[in-house]
Amino acid sequence: MLCRNLRQAINLRAVKNLQPLGRLLSTSSKPDVITEDGTKLKTLQNGIRLAVDETPSHFSAVGMYIDAGSRYEDRYELQGCSHLLDKLAFKSTKDFSDREIAAKLCSLGNNVMSTSSRESILYQGSSFNPEVGKLFQVMSESISKPLLTEDEIEQQKINTEYEIGEIQLDSEQILPEILQQVAFGGKNIGFPSFCTDEALKSINREKLVRYRNLFYKPSKLVVSLRGVPFGQALELTEKGFDGFKDQTPGEKIIKDKAVYTGGEKSLAVPKELAYTGQEFHHLYVGFNGIPVDDPDMYKLAVLQTLIGSGSSFSAGGPGKGMYARAYTRVLNQWGFVESCKAFMTNFTDSGLFGISMKCIPNADSAVVDLLGNELCALMSPDVSRGGISENEVSRAKSQLKSALVMNLESSLVELEDMGRQIQVLNEKTSVREMCSKIDSVTRNDLIDIATKIFTGSNPTVVVQGDREKFGDIAGRLRSHGLGMNAPKCRPADYTKWTN
Repeated sequence: MLCRNLRQAINLRAVKNLQPLGRLLSTSSKPDVITEDGTKLKTLQNGIRLAVDETPSHFSAVGMYIDAGSRYEDRYELQGCSHLLDKLAFKSTKDFSDREIAAKLCSLGNNVMSTSSRESILYQGSSFNPEVGKLFQVMSESISKPLLTEDEIEQQKINTEYEIGEIQLDSEQILPEILQQVAFGGKNIGFPSFCTDEALKSINREKLVRYRNLFYKPSKLVVSLRGVPFGQALELTEKGFDGFKDQTPGEKIIKDKAVYTGGEKSLAVPKELAYTGQEFHHLYVGFNGIPVDDPDMYKLAVLQTLIGSGSSFSAGGPGKGMYARAYTRVLNQWGFVESCKAFMTNFTDSGLFGISMKCIPNADSAVVDLLGNELCALMSPDVSRGGISENEVSRAKSQLKSALVMNLESSLVELEDMGRQIQVLNEKTSVREMCSKIDSVTRNDLIDIATKIFTGSNPTVVVQGDREKFGDIAGRLRSHGLGMNAPKCRPADYTKWTN
């Protein structure tokens, strides 16, 4: 989510690194730091980091974030364990059976979830204020005291196998995943974020316990609460994680640096999708991006908003970005394009930025040049030939700020944003400062960052469809000035193309 990426990206000077305190878990009930927006931060003696937003509400929200994920799995031969462990959340623990856990969750409204990614495993939930203690107990038990029985593991392996099959048939899910893998050579942040069929067969309880012992430890845990007084939040954390210890104190986790490789991969349209209706082909083109703490994150986020995302069908409603380039220069001009989307992924040491398009099969070749020309235009100072205008910049900045504020109206979005910031950067910033940074972005900044991204690395390409009909993708992208040492190219006047 864009707001999550942005709030992680700020290099905040006002918040200092959290310092460990000195009684069993803490020296006092006071926070170490109070940020500009009133968030209270504290590090307990055992290493757990606590973030609390006391904003009153009818509901309380609890989040717990583990610094783990699939980027570590290959090095430690624990392929697929992140995915399976998030499915094993809220099962039996040392103190409660799975039925008792299920009954507790039902009584609380069952508004809980867990998920894994390349750099995090998170647990979140919300409840009415008087029930937050019960919710916290269930969540903390799931993290610190799970039994991981053989029956539970086998059941979740069956569920995961079904989920893998569904993902493989969903182009919108599988193609961005494959793009990430190709871009980083299948290692660290290029390692699959979900369990594969091959990995699933080798997962057993021993591997899951090994994974937990490596990554489920106080120093890698962030606890965040919203709508709860700080004193109560601290008490819940101390009680809920009493006895939670590092099971491998002498073992240091190795985090290999991400290395962008680029490359290309093509896939056929799955036979299961070969229905009698209209078939679509996909083209994804990405470039080496920037890490989550890079100051240029603001520029790249504005550029992403300026390009926008959309499809030929819209259910209506505000905030669709109908004046973004995805609509005005692509979808509204070319009937053969079904969707056009700018995408950005950010991790602690690298990322991806690019565009995807979905088209009818006969337009495979044309969409390559269309995509290349759109990226080329973003680097051009000539507005008359498609270069970025001041009006576009102003509109993109306003839309980005609006989306940011609107998304943070959700308690769970704000909760995750707060917890992930502390997990990744050990600091937090306010929306006010972030909006100020967005306002400072200029037209020249966008031209510069576009040039930096689109000429700083060779592209990563993933296609789904008839590969031969797409032609020489790398060569034609290069002819549009894209890639390292590519010749400069003036963007074509798209209004004079033949549709």
